[in-house]
Amino acid sequence: MRVSPQVIEGIVQIISGGSGFSDAPRIGIYRTGPEIDGFLQACGAEVVRDGSRLPTLRASLQRVLERPDAIQLLINIIEVASNPADFDDEAHHKRVVDYLNIRLIANGMVLRYFNGRMQCAPSNQSAQVTSDLAQRASVFKFDTVQADLDRALANAQNDPEDAVTSASSLLESMCRSILIEMQLPLPERRDLQSLYKAVREPLNLSADRDNLPAEISNDVRSILGGLNTIIQSVGALRTHAGDAHGRERGHAKIDGRIARLAIHTASAASLFLLETWEKRTGRALTVH
Repeated sequence: MRVSPQVIEGIVQIISGGSGFSDAPRIGIYRTGPEIDGFLQACGAEVVRDGSRLPTLRASLQRVLERPDAIQLLINIIEVASNPADFDDEAHHKRVVDYLNIRLIANGMVLRYFNGRMQCAPSNQSAQVTSDLAQRASVFKFDTVQADLDRALANAQNDPEDAVTSASSLLESMCRSILIEMQLPLPERRDLQSLYKAVREPLNLSADRDNLPAEISNDVRSILGGLNTIIQSVGALRTHAGDAHGRERGHAKIDGRIARLAIHTASAASLFLLETWEKRTGRALTVH
């Protein structure tokens, strides 16, 4: 994470609430000098006295940047400062998050709400395909899809086994949601391959379909066969490398690269299934 002066000043405004002599609307929460000291100490940061409350806060944050654990500590400060429980209403909290994200995104980070708290994570975990999927899932109220995607992205680096499990769950949730929306029964077996097989025919995604234009038939069949392989592979990776079934001593762990590959592959497949369902049902959504 590259920490620009704009990020530091943004954190200063959020924690302090700005100058006590300004009539401008406050971005953050107004805290007195002792309250700022207590906030910093509770986060594990050293208070560096430099006159009044705002200069002291700036000097203390600069001291944080000198520490070997600077990035992790700064992330913790950002997450605590944006705790939704500290704000009177959702609108105020949203202004704070938007204010910080304008500065964080330029530094390769993004602040978002996940699993009951704010998390600051690398923004490159949200590629276009996952962004489109998240937006569509939100509009159609596929809440389980959104939850699985959020959990996968949040854990890709620090808990790749859980992220792989979530990537597989993402596909399962998408298949289940589509079947329910189409008022079709869920299969007797609820594993990923069975769920995909149950949506494949209604969505006309069989690789052996014979209603394709001759000039592209082989190519489309190849892609649809590849889609089936992708879904099988994500499910198999969950079984062999995920954390859903427990892990034996000395098992071979995967790293963030493989977890991110599984997440983005599962997201692309899920987005394709959702777009196919949209087209076949006429419930198209324009993503801006």
